[in-house]
Amino acid sequence: MSDLVLGIDVGTSGVRVAAIDMTGRIAAFAASSMPGPLRSGQRITQDPAVWVRALDDAMARLAIAVDPARIGALAVDGTSGTLVAVDESGRPVTAASLYNDLADDAAVAAVGRVAPASSAAHGATSPLARAARLQRNAGVARIIHQADWIAGQFSGRFDISDENNALKTGYDPLARAWPEWVAAAGVDPGKLPAVVPAGTTTGNVTTRAARGFGVPTRAVVVAGSTDGCAAFLATGADRPGQAVTSLGSTLVLKLLSAQPLFAPAYGLYSHRIGDMWLAGGASNTGGAVLAKFFTPEAIRDISQRIDPEVATGLGYYPLPAPGERFPINDPALAPRMTPRPTDDAVFLHALLEGIAMIEALGYRRLAELGGPRLTSVATVGGGAANEPWNRIRATVLGVPLRIPASDEAAVGVARLALPAVGARSSS
Repeated sequence: MSDLVLGIDVGTSGVRVAAIDMTGRIAAFAASSMPGPLRSGQRITQDPAVWVRALDDAMARLAIAVDPARIGALAVDGTSGTLVAVDESGRPVTAASLYNDLADDAAVAAVGRVAPASSAAHGATSPLARAARLQRNAGVARIIHQADWIAGQFSGRFDISDENNALKTGYDPLARAWPEWVAAAGVDPGKLPAVVPAGTTTGNVTTRAARGFGVPTRAVVVAGSTDGCAAFLATGADRPGQAVTSLGSTLVLKLLSAQPLFAPAYGLYSHRIGDMWLAGGASNTGGAVLAKFFTPEAIRDISQRIDPEVATGLGYYPLPAPGERFPINDPALAPRMTPRPTDDAVFLHALLEGIAMIEALGYRRLAELGGPRLTSVATVGGGAANEPWNRIRATVLGVPLRIPASDEAAVGVARLALPAVGARSSS
């Protein structure tokens, strides 16, 4: 009986796994921590072996709650931009280059000279620029992504990726191909993986993986996604105009759209998921600003003294330091958090109100850039539990705040694999 789907979320500090049933309900969840990245100068790396050890542990914990033999399909998400150089057998030939590992200046410049402005491959941590360094290691047959390599532990395939993970490595989601300029950037196209849409069946669980993880060989492996896209899918958002706001140390907005949005000046690009596009922008405002003035306990307590129905009118633009990219592109934009009221409740109210106004401006900006009209917002992140803040945001945004179905990326990436089980059972 194949009535469960497995989602695997791999980060830099742990692995989280979720088994969901055919209705999307969570049947079991487990997690395992692992040693953090290694830092040497500007290099940030990690041994892929620690991912597998954490995966083994998480799967063993999951098996206590559900029988892995019930799993009919699985998919994996990983940190966007984390790369693994492997040999012909899929064995890593060197440490993995993490998403925040700096590329060589010359490689960054080479990408900058040939990549279109709309490409997500630009920047000091460019995965494509880091691939140029990885390919110089002896024995490298392929350079793949974290999620690809973990999926390969089940399928035995180490030559395939998904459109979401490949985006920052230079993949063109409009042409659905690796562009010719990748070679001009100094990367051998032959060392890059084949790319398929997220949710595409890529193989079956191998006998070896079945013995190790308990997942049956009849189970299919499905192309996954990035952690950010998977977290969006976990909320249940599936229609244009539905959005997810992450209230963490920064403010991250993601909006589902029927057409792609690309605006390099704002650091805005789009991931392709099925027939939809997931556009995202990030502001420097968020919890990091609040932490400059209040502890988490103080925020929780003082928030109870706020009347969300009465605006402060102070018009703050809270930033932890000068500089903003989205929804205003101004590297010198100064924070606006004065005058400071003597009452901490009024001050906190104005900060929360200011962040909400930036959020609303961000969604208006996405609409101006070609996105759909905002219809609803789900909220994830630490700030999601602050009820007075949510009431302020609902007023400023002017749309309903949806309760997310889940905030676990493992659940979101499992959702990608659900159709694979349905398709197989109907054939």
